[in-house]
Amino acid sequence: MTARAAPDPARLHELTFYFDVISPYAWLAFQQLPQALEGLSYSVDYKPLLFAGLLKHHGQLGPAEIAGKREWTYRQVLWLAHQHGVELQLPARHPFNPLPLLRLAVACGVNGLPNRHVCETLLRHVWCGGADAADESRLAQVTALLAPQRAPGSTEVKADLKAHTDEAIARGVFGVPTIAVGDKLFWGLDALPMLRACLMGDDWFEGPQWEAAGRLESGAARPKP
Repeated sequence: MTARAAPDPARLHELTFYFDVISPYAWLAFQQLPQALEGLSYSVDYKPLLFAGLLKHHGQLGPAEIAGKREWTYRQVLWLAHQHGVELQLPARHPFNPLPLLRLAVACGVNGLPNRHVCETLLRHVWCGGADAADESRLAQVTALLAPQRAPGSTEVKADLKAHTDEAIARGVFGVPTIAVGDKLFWGLDALPMLRACLMGDDWFEGPQWEAAGRLESGAARPKP
């Protein structure tokens, strides 16, 4: 059995939650994060980024761009929402251009960091109700509701969003949502129990297996087109 140190209730855990509103998994993980952190002292920086920027950097297609995987993704997130008791309805169109919503999120926060209320409002805008997330009239309504501190279309806001994306890439982020704790990354809704174990002081995370996984040699590589 893996040893587990008693968590220090006074220790403040600093987390970064990287997300794009285009991801249903971001909505699910956002809703489940407080439960995963229950009883711990923590702060969370919510950092919107452009998922398409990650995909471009890593040379990948998004799940919604791959036939078969697209349909499975929608079915799975609907099941996961049902399983966890989280409200979720698929938007009228997906994928869509998330940039206006991401820029709005950045424009609402000090130093480009929106608070949890802003993030929840925008994620709910996409993943609850089944409406068109990119509809201009709905965008105008949610913008008026959130009353951003800066103009979402300003050069500064665009630069902050790009900086979040570049920072995530530099830290090794490859997908959303990703929660970063120090030099460790936890990707996706299903990583929340793993995140909690780490924050609770499970010694496994300081043992050899974590590092060994990053040193495993590849035995084959597909030729590039």
